[in-house]
Amino acid sequence: MNRKRIISIVTVAIFTILLFNSYFILDETQQAIVTQFGKPVGEPRTDPGVNFKIPFLHKVQFFDKRYLEWDGDKNQVPTKDKKFIFIDTYARWEITNPLQFFIRLRDERSAQSRLDDILDGETRNAIASHDLLDIVRSTNRDPEITEDFMEEIEVLQDISVGRDEIERIVLEKANERTADLGVRILDFRFKRMNYVDDVRDRVYDRMISERNRIADQFRSEGQGRARVIEGNKERDLAQIQSEAFREAEEIKGRADAEATAIYASAYNKNRQSIELYKFLRTMESFEKSMDESTSIVLSTDSEFFKYLRRLN
Repeated sequence: MNRKRIISIVTVAIFTILLFNSYFILDETQQAIVTQFGKPVGEPRTDPGVNFKIPFLHKVQFFDKRYLEWDGDKNQVPTKDKKFIFIDTYARWEITNPLQFFIRLRDERSAQSRLDDILDGETRNAIASHDLLDIVRSTNRDPEITEDFMEEIEVLQDISVGRDEIERIVLEKANERTADLGVRILDFRFKRMNYVDDVRDRVYDRMISERNRIADQFRSEGQGRARVIEGNKERDLAQIQSEAFREAEEIKGRADAEATAIYASAYNKNRQSIELYKFLRTMESFEKSMDESTSIVLSTDSEFFKYLRRLN
């Protein structure tokens, strides 16, 4: 291989290397800035496509153009009314000015750390400035009554701010602090909130006491209704027995009256039959009251002696 051919190959290789290092490609999800010796050069590159730079002298710093996620740490925060709660938050943010972002933060890791300080701090300030009711509720409304026992529940206390407004306040305050960082916070939300353990135990105890009170109320009302039912039963039973006794006595009275009338009629129609009846009844009395070993003493005017004397 002669010298000219070697020089040609080296020249082509150098040209190729220079060519491939003189441009870079941005896709739709990226934006970039060009730096020279660590300092930005020119305007940020935000449009997708081919961009040019000086080979080896310029370096390219790429940044994400999409919405980015921030997930806060769980924090124990006191409310304005001195109730400790756990707060878990999340947010969405984007890089709006890659040049300013590179100057102030350099990369996404530093940005996440800076957002931790800003959003956690503003969250603490907002929670400490409002009562618990404002944090857990968004609107004023009347409780929905689905059971009769819920009618005694007090009307919910009105709120002056609400959770949605607190989230908006945190978002607004945080964006004021990130305005010079080249980023913008798009959304901020409370992902979850809960009492700390000791407060949660007291809340559960209160809920149990309330349910026990409602259960006792049900039992008391049930016992009261049972006594009313038993009283009505006893009253109705006494009334039925009284009416039955009255009807029975009336029937007996009518029967006695009819028997008396029959006796009187028979007596008036046939006196001899009456005497026969009396004789038979007397004989039956003898039979039931005396036996072979019985001795009796009768006077001369006794009804028993009268019929015995007639037999003789």
